[in-house]
Amino acid sequence: MQRSFKRLVEVGRVVLITHGADAGKIATIVDIVDHNRAIIDGPTTGVTRQVIAYKNTVLTDIVVKRLPRTVGTKALAKFLEKEQVVEAWQKTAWAKKLDARKRRSNLSDFDRFKLMRLKKQQRNVVDRQIALLRKERA
Repeated sequence: MQRSFKRLVEVGRVVLITHGADAGKIATIVDIVDHNRAIIDGPTTGVTRQVIAYKNTVLTDIVVKRLPRTVGTKALAKFLEKEQVVEAWQKTAWAKKLDARKRRSNLSDFDRFKLMRLKKQQRNVVDRQIALLRKERA
């Protein structure tokens, strides 16, 4: 039997915070308050322990296995270091896309111009090679 949801709210689930002061940071669910809120903590990413609404977070695929409920901040930091959660998050395509979006938004006008010129040069090289291959094939 296949479940329709793959990411369930559970203790140890890593979440991405989407709203508030800690937006863009990851944290771990430490305890579940009710159907709308959970207690999260992110000692390795600078997120303080807090109650947060599920609507302000997005569940990720990363889960810290065998994490006890209401674990302390120091113990949670040890679990996260042992499981290498931050490194696992940084390897995901999701994190890479967010990082690229952030880098792109910090570019100056001249940096965007240089990037456009480099893309144009790359496109010309590729187009020439494709034209040569088509000519050989014909």
